[in-house]
Amino acid sequence: MATRPRVVLMCGPAGAGKSTYARGLEAQGLVRLSIDEAAWAAGHREQPLPEPVRDEFERQVQERLVSIVAAGGDVVVDLSFWSRRMREEYRALLAPLGVTPETVYLATPRQVALARVAARDGGTANDVRLDEATAARYFDHFEPPTPEEGPLTVVRPPACERPAAP
Repeated sequence: MATRPRVVLMCGPAGAGKSTYARGLEAQGLVRLSIDEAAWAAGHREQPLPEPVRDEFERQVQERLVSIVAAGGDVVVDLSFWSRRMREEYRALLAPLGVTPETVYLATPRQVALARVAARDGGTANDVRLDEATAARYFDHFEPPTPEEGPLTVVRPPACERPAAP
């Protein structure tokens, strides 16, 4: 009997460590999809993206996700999934394919996440700078996932973890 594709929704505010964790899953064979990397490849070097631009990149990520899963591939979606509504949209997208995604929530402390964002150098898609107010707003408006939403893994990085010195 064939196994269903594995889909992981990375979940956490900016600086939580989502891309680092997702790259670990990518090394295990999952295809990693990222709006940030798609935007970077298209020349966008600042965040947040204008809403119509972000919407187009998200549409592209969703199309690739469905295509890969329909072909039997495993995927990690490297987005913030900051709202329950967004997580529900992706679950609904995958339901016709018979796939229930797992949410991996990086429960990184606020101080650690904001320090990581502040230490970014803007040199890569996953290191884009955010001003302090935007990073704080992202963290403060983040809606943590709950077990009622479906399969959930909560990763709690060590509290003593700090970003590398700039």
